[in-house]
Amino acid sequence: MLRHGVALEDLAKICGVEPKTVERWINTGRVPHRRHRWAAAKLLVADETYLWPDVLRHSDTRKSAANRSELLEIYADRASVPRELWLRLLSATQERIDVLVFSGTFYAQTQPKIARMLTEAAQRGVTVRLCFGDPGSQAVEIRDREEGLGGTLAAKIRSSLTYYRPLTDLDGCEVRLHSTTLYASLFRYDDEILINPHAYGEPASANATFHFRRLDGGTVADHYMTSFDRVWAGAVPWSGAEI
Repeated sequence: MLRHGVALEDLAKICGVEPKTVERWINTGRVPHRRHRWAAAKLLVADETYLWPDVLRHSDTRKSAANRSELLEIYADRASVPRELWLRLLSATQERIDVLVFSGTFYAQTQPKIARMLTEAAQRGVTVRLCFGDPGSQAVEIRDREEGLGGTLAAKIRSSLTYYRPLTDLDGCEVRLHSTTLYASLFRYDDEILINPHAYGEPASANATFHFRRLDGGTVADHYMTSFDRVWAGAVPWSGAEI
């Protein structure tokens, strides 16, 4: 309701109920009648199972519905993700930002003031974790060869890291280097995550990108957030020194 600027009275009018009824939906978690759920979901541009996860009785069906509701958008390629979305997520995050890439050159190009924005996020209490490929690792060498980059990927990583050198001494922000096979680039902002899976022989920018929001009962967003944690645990802290 806040995101779409919908007042309690507006929702009550659309659903044909008293404002106090809407208050009960919000404050007690009471599940409305089906026609009211549909009206509310249409007004708020959301699936009814996102607004009321308990609307379905059977656990398997509920999990399936929650997983579908977690998916907010599919983009045919990463370049199609609106710049405004990147900026909104970065600016609105309150708790955590996690980034997993090899070079992530586009990330700074899309957000030219990326170091300042991440600094501001850390200063308002956001934990920032940035994980780049180790330019000297075998994983980077293999990806370079598979994408036909002619030995330039390691140089791209070193160039990209220069944007983030000022962050290495910042409280609440850490940069690490990983040497794992990168199956998907990940960009997490609190409960939202952009997943950019890799297709063999194709650059990351040419591959589809999925936008998920974590929900109770859903498993997809958590699956990839946990994947980030596994890579992060084995990555090596970067101090900002030349590599």
